[in-house]
Amino acid sequence: MKLLFSLLFLATFSIQAIAKEGNYTSPLSAYSAEWNDPKYQACNTAEHTHYLSAIEKEIVYVLNLARMNPQLFCKSVLPKAHDISSFIDMTSEVYYKSLVAQMSKMEPLNILVPDSLCYVSAMCHASTSGRKGYVGHDRQSADCRKKQHFFGECCQYGISDALGIVLTLLVDQNVANFGHREICLGKYTKMSPSYQPHKTYGSVTVMDFY
Repeated sequence: MKLLFSLLFLATFSIQAIAKEGNYTSPLSAYSAEWNDPKYQACNTAEHTHYLSAIEKEIVYVLNLARMNPQLFCKSVLPKAHDISSFIDMTSEVYYKSLVAQMSKMEPLNILVPDSLCYVSAMCHASTSGRKGYVGHDRQSADCRKKQHFFGECCQYGISDALGIVLTLLVDQNVANFGHREICLGKYTKMSPSYQPHKTYGSVTVMDFY
């Protein structure tokens, strides 16, 4: 009897686990059903981070997906880059095509986890930059200079969705040294973004990496 009960429990548990896996939908599922593999849930490292907003959590998620499987990201998402962000010129040899060449051969990277100190640093800079209409990396207050905490930083202006923000930084159009791309695909372990209103461009996203 005990054996029968144990077998029934295991069967029920297995069915529930399969059902749970089957319900997983990736934020990149529109570009390929392959992204719905439950292994990509590991990329959602910011899911329970209370200090991040929904779009900030999704920025971490999407960038981690690109890092975890750059070749699938190249194959499924990059061909739609201009549809996702009109900022991207898909005819550019230097920018878009160089990203395709790079990601098509890349090995997986480690996934990033959120960090509260990076968030405080990014949020202070995004908020003050937004109020002043400032563009750049120089801290606009003594308080923000004290809170500065990063080894790499990306700033993006005027895009209000997570995938568009990440894609624009990866393509890095008109940035000669691909500085944002190198940071987004760099050897960091932590990253927190802050998405805030911007006086001139509508929105600003600051991403601080450590």
